[in-house]
Amino acid sequence: MSSDQPRPPLPPFTRETAMQKVRMAEDGWNNRDPEKVALAYTADSQWRNRAEFPKGREQIIEFLKRKWAKEQEYRLIKELWAFEGNRIAVRFAYEWHDDAGNWYRSYGNENWEFDENGLMAKRYASINDLPIDKDDRKFHWPQGRRPDDHPGLSELGL
Repeated sequence: MSSDQPRPPLPPFTRETAMQKVRMAEDGWNNRDPEKVALAYTADSQWRNRAEFPKGREQIIEFLKRKWAKEQEYRLIKELWAFEGNRIAVRFAYEWHDDAGNWYRSYGNENWEFDENGLMAKRYASINDLPIDKDDRKFHWPQGRRPDDHPGLSELGL
């Protein structure tokens, strides 16, 4: 896995291309394919995700495999918060349940930095988990990409 092919849109970002990059990231994560998702990051990408610090695609793949084994029926929505040059800030929420059937909505913020090929070189995520009742879920699409007509975070009041 040594693909460093350009992944448009490339920086510097406009509002339109930043929003496109955010949706592409959301779509990738909702498809839950660790190997495919890792190709959006540089070979030496540096992350902070809660208290874990994966570095490089192999560690990212292992991290994502563990994450999606634990976070079942994972559904994510990302929303552009800010952008400038080669950086994008997003806020997000995702819903999932654990092995015992306990549901959660996880809220967070991410800061992204891209290289000249549009690959993410740095990803810093801060995340909080809120236990929810199954009946309080708001993300009700079939596993995979969020439909274009499904409301985003702002429309859902999240």
